[in-house]
Amino acid sequence: MTKLIAGTGNYVYEVVRPWGELPDGMDLGGVSHVGVDSHDRVYAFQRKDPPVVIFDRDGKYLGSWGSGMFIDAHGIYISDDDHIYLGNRDAHTVVKCTLDGTVVMTLGTEEKPAFQEPFNHPADVAVAPNGDIYVADGYANSRVHRFSANGDLILSWGSPGKGPGQFSVPHGVWVDGNERVYVTDRELGRVQVFTPEGEFIDQWTDFFRPTDVYVDADGAVYVGDLVPRLSVFDGNSGTMIARGRPVLNVPHGLYGDSHGDLYVAEPTEQRLTKLIRQ
Repeated sequence: MTKLIAGTGNYVYEVVRPWGELPDGMDLGGVSHVGVDSHDRVYAFQRKDPPVVIFDRDGKYLGSWGSGMFIDAHGIYISDDDHIYLGNRDAHTVVKCTLDGTVVMTLGTEEKPAFQEPFNHPADVAVAPNGDIYVADGYANSRVHRFSANGDLILSWGSPGKGPGQFSVPHGVWVDGNERVYVTDRELGRVQVFTPEGEFIDQWTDFFRPTDVYVDADGAVYVGDLVPRLSVFDGNSGTMIARGRPVLNVPHGLYGDSHGDLYVAEPTEQRLTKLIRQ
């Protein structure tokens, strides 16, 4: 069978879709996002019960959890110490859990959306190297919130608008090894880059509704948009270094493993796609 290959330059992938084996009688719903832990186990975060579905890196089903915990699954992040952060968009919260689903911290207050404060339909979450937690509060607030590792709010920035440091829908967030904060400003077709203090550094354009951002260990920045396509940038210079079209519809969530492979959440197609680095 002919392989589907996508990407350019040093970022070329074999596309495997759908990816992941499920038990008989089980299927995926709208997979909003995907995360990978330190053992390269893959966590699909979907908008049906059970919301968290776990695979090994070969696609073997390992288990699931979380039924009844989430109103609307959205963002995900797995920290270096193997805690999983999950965005419960329409409950206006972000929860920190152990990898088996025990809740250890909740940010925000369920059923209490807040104007310009945490949260009002939060979209995504990321953890910085120093343990600080960043949340893109994207669907009804135009804000990014930064918390300490203990959950104390340190600062917030952003307002509705098109200028630097303003947002329409801040939909994805990631913090790289130099503590640069990348935010996909979906409806304005750009990625904005900030310091941890919310100071504007740069913006990258030439996207159509960018959905998510992921940064690998080498500092390469991956951005998915609704063309749909995947673009790769040098995080230091902001130069685009590769681009391809590995999905059919909506690359709503991106995450990589220790082998350089990528996983893409496609909610419209109700599946995961794996991109195997060539």
